[in-house]
This record gives sequence, C-alpha cells and structure tokens, in this order.
Amino acid sequence: MAFLSRLKQGFGSTFSFFSDSWSELKKVRWPKRKELVSYTIVVLVTVIFVGVYFAVLDLGLSELIRLVFD
Repeated sequence: MAFLSRLKQGFGSTFSFFSDSWSELKKVRWPKRKELVSYTIVVLVTVIFVGVYFAVLDLGLSELIRLVFD
C-alpha cells in the first residue's frame, strides 16, 4: 500500500511540474515578428563574423607552423 501511495505522490508531483511549467509559459512575453527578425539577423552576423575571424586565425597559425617546421 505504501508503494502505491508513493507512486501516486510521484505522479502528482510530475503533473504539478507540467502544470506549473504551462502557467509560467503563459507569463512569457514572446517577441513580435519584427523583433524576431532583428534578433535573428544579429545572431547570424555575429556567427559569420566569429567564423571568419577563427578561419583567418587558423590559416595564419597554420601558415606560421608550416614556415617554422619546413
């Protein structure tokens, strides 16, 4: 009997978790389309910039290592 009550209590806390999560999601202020596009552009430009930076850094270090060991 104790096992069943603990099992019921465990599922109760699981349902409580999902209920609380759903109520918290209702409080979120979701971005409008214009904001979302703006944020996406900022992220993409940043990723491209960092990618180019590391590519140039990698090529420079590779060339430096090649010059040292050749």
